[in-house]
Amino acid sequence: MEKPTLIGLASDHAGYPLKEFVKNYLDKRGIQWKDFGTDSEASCDYADFGHPLALAVEAGQCQLGIAVCGSGEGISMTLNKHQGIRAGLCWIPEIAHLSRQHNDANVLVMPGRFISEETAAAVMDEFLSTDFEGGRHQRRIEKIPVR
Repeated sequence: MEKPTLIGLASDHAGYPLKEFVKNYLDKRGIQWKDFGTDSEASCDYADFGHPLALAVEAGQCQLGIAVCGSGEGISMTLNKHQGIRAGLCWIPEIAHLSRQHNDANVLVMPGRFISEETAAAVMDEFLSTDFEGGRHQRRIEKIPVR
């Protein structure tokens, strides 16, 4: 996969510490990022930050996104309400690989309370280096209903 020029980031309070690790990870690899929030561990709602990230990815302002909440479920559900988003909840590198290869995921979601920084780095390595396979997988993506 070609290195993205800008990755959007979003988290709630539970995902904030891991999102800060993600920023450092991206900085070390020379990948620019835009943070849609939150900016602390103060209690907040994941949807307030997931929706702006999804809109930026849909509009092409960010090539990919990375989002984190406590379980990864809430922000994933929020992101996937958007027509142009395919957010994959990934907690091991193999899931990240398949999420990109078979589903052309454009947002990586990680469970902030259930994944170590070491595993998160391996998940991001896989997500950012895997290409979409196309073929039969493209046909399947086209069958995802839209409203």
